Amino acid sequence: MTIAIREGVPDDIPAMLGMLDSSVQWLVSQGRTEQWGTRPLSEHRGTVKSVTRYMDEGTTYIAEIDGVPAATLTLTDAPGACLSHLPSPGEPERYIHWLASDRRFEGRGAGAALLAHAAEQTRRAGVRLLRVDCYAGGDGRLVAYYEANGFTPTETYTAGERNDWPGQVLVRRV
Repeated sequence: MTIAIREGVPDDIPAMLGMLDSSVQWLVSQGRTEQWGTRPLSEHRGTVKSVTRYMDEGTTYIAEIDGVPAATLTLTDAPGACLSHLPSPGEPERYIHWLASDRRFEGRGAGAALLAHAAEQTRRAGVRLLRVDCYAGGDGRLVAYYEANGFTPTETYTAGERNDWPGQVLVRRV
């Protein structure tokens, strides 16, 4: 098994949305619907716009396993408008958006490889702070995943229509 990381292009958007849909399907199969609901994210106009906007604003990376797209993330210079209420870190940063994997490749390290790549790209840019936010509810497995990949929790927040979606910002010094 070989993991190769390449820059994403607009033609990758359907595959990226497929990875997000795969993640939703997996979460639903485990009864964990609080994070992203039960409908494929590709059916949410806002999600499609967000994935496209962040690709335009930053650099998208695709991890391929034996030539097949397996995971994705986008790296930008800021968290974006949805987290504008968070305090500024007071220094340059890189921010991770839309980390997702095709669940057929679960446990093969594509997500971890992308996180390590994002850290290296951040370091190469002369930036020392890499941040990400994620769902912090349920069993806490997503926060623990980022911690296992070198991130430390910082600010918590709530979002959503009813302000009931628990979020966690995490940082990694590079």
